[in-house]
Parts: sequence; structure tokens; C-alpha cells
Amino acid sequence: MNLDNAPAPAPAPDLAPALAPATAILADDERLMRDQLRARLAEVWPELQIVAEARNGLEAVQLVDQHRPDIVFLDIRMPGLTGVDAARQIAQMGPRIGADGQPEDEPLLPEIVFITAYDQYAVEAFEQGVVDYVLKPAERDRLQVTVGRVRARLAARQAALVGDDSTATPAPSGSRPLQQLLHELSARMNPAGAPKYLEWIQATVGQAIQMIPVEDVLFFVSDEKYTRVQTAQVEALIRKPIKELVDEIDPARFWQIHRSTLVNVKAIAGVTRDFRGRQIVSVRGHGEKLEVSRSYTGLFKGM
Repeated sequence: MNLDNAPAPAPAPDLAPALAPATAILADDERLMRDQLRARLAEVWPELQIVAEARNGLEAVQLVDQHRPDIVFLDIRMPGLTGVDAARQIAQMGPRIGADGQPEDEPLLPEIVFITAYDQYAVEAFEQGVVDYVLKPAERDRLQVTVGRVRARLAARQAALVGDDSTATPAPSGSRPLQQLLHELSARMNPAGAPKYLEWIQATVGQAIQMIPVEDVLFFVSDEKYTRVQTAQVEALIRKPIKELVDEIDPARFWQIHRSTLVNVKAIAGVTRDFRGRQIVSVRGHGEKLEVSRSYTGLFKGM
């Protein structure tokens, strides 16, 4: 047999799954701004799919819940519900209920990009890299920077989902949780309405009511009816859900690691991965392990 004339072997099929194009929602009460941003995004990120547009914050929240996009562009000032308020609601979204009546997997939060005409709101918080911004009118050069940062975060998030790191450590102090940045933005926009964070929790312990200093709480965990307040010595119950509690607790002191869990940063002993690859937080002074949902894996950097 003449091997020189043998046909070349067919190339091996590419078995790696192709990543779906990123999806986004635009939310701005000015139609011209939405049109301009859509046009600029088509220039700098042609693969991006704009799945819906919202005219106000309430519509934005509803559309994000419906479409579950990868990115949401939010005008920081919109009638009815500001972009910051909308982002805070989006950050508390739970899983959708499937056709079988059971909740689907814990959703990934979309990347947040604020649209703003107010540069003073875009200095420190935006530059932390957890959220980004576009100044009105959207200019190509700045939008390219924003798109580059968002794409890098999406890639890092995807890598974290399939990563095999066995241990992790808390992120450096410069990388603050989303909720903390949203609190700061809200305070900057309305200095007179800056929040007063809870210092005490009134909770039920057995048949008694106790006042528990917030600084003594190791973590809060919610179920469908109650929120458990756990200290080193006491387990108590309150009726306030995490989605309400998160606005009343200092986000620099407590990190949200799951839609149903807040943990005292000082109580984090370490973070490991379980057999599924999920991050698990160990708590100082307590044997319970707390799961980190996929949307909050960025709080901890692999060693």
C-alpha cells in the first residue's frame, strides 16, 4: 500500500462546548440614550445580544428576572426606582421556579454597568471593578474600557465555576462586595438619607426575647419563614428575611455569600471547595459550614 497517497486523517472534532454570546438589558428613561448606547455597543462588542430595553428601574428589575442576562446597563437616575435601587433588588433575586414546581439552580447575578451623567458618582466605587460605568453620552473609547473590564469579569466568573482550587482566601480589602458599593452609591446620591445600621437584633431564643449585639453575630441564615441568628453561644430566630436585613446591616461588617446567608467577615476562618467545586466557608467558633453561591465566588480569591 502506498502510504504517500493515503488520504489525510480527518481532524478530530472539537468537543469543547461553544460559549453562548453574552446577553444584556439596557435600562434608561431616555430613548435616545438607549439607542446611542445600543449603537456604540454594536461597534465595540458586536457579539453582545441586547435581549430587552427598560424605561425605568421597575421595568429593569422585571426584565432581568424574566431574561436573566449576563449584563445589565442601568441609568443611575430613573423615575420611580433609581438604578442603584434596581441593582439592589436585582442582587437579591432568587432562583426561578421550574415546570416541576422546584427552584432552579441558584442564579448568577448579572454584571452591573451604571449609566450616569454625574462623574462624581463614578470615581471611587466604580473604579473598584465590581461595577462599572458609562458616562453620558456614551463615547467609544470609554465604552471599550468598560466592555474590556466586563468581559474579563465574565471570563473570571466562568473560570471560577469550573476551577479546581482546593482552598481560597478572602478577597483583598480593595475588592468590596457589591452590596457595600451599592450602599455607598445610595449614600452619595442622598447624603441626608444615609442609612443607620443596626447595632442590636431583637430575637426569639426559646420562649424569651433577647437583645443580641450585631457585632456578636457570626452569621444569619434564612429559610422560607425565619432567619436564624447565630452567635458563638446562642441560636435565635427573627422573622426578617435576608433581602430586608441586608439593607439594615453594615455591608463592611457582614458579607452576603448567598441569597439566604450573611456572614460576619471577622468570623470567616477559611474557605474550601467541596466535591462539587462549590466554595464552603468555615466559621470561627462554630462548626457549621456555609455555602457560597455562584454569584458571590468573586469575594474569595483562589490561593
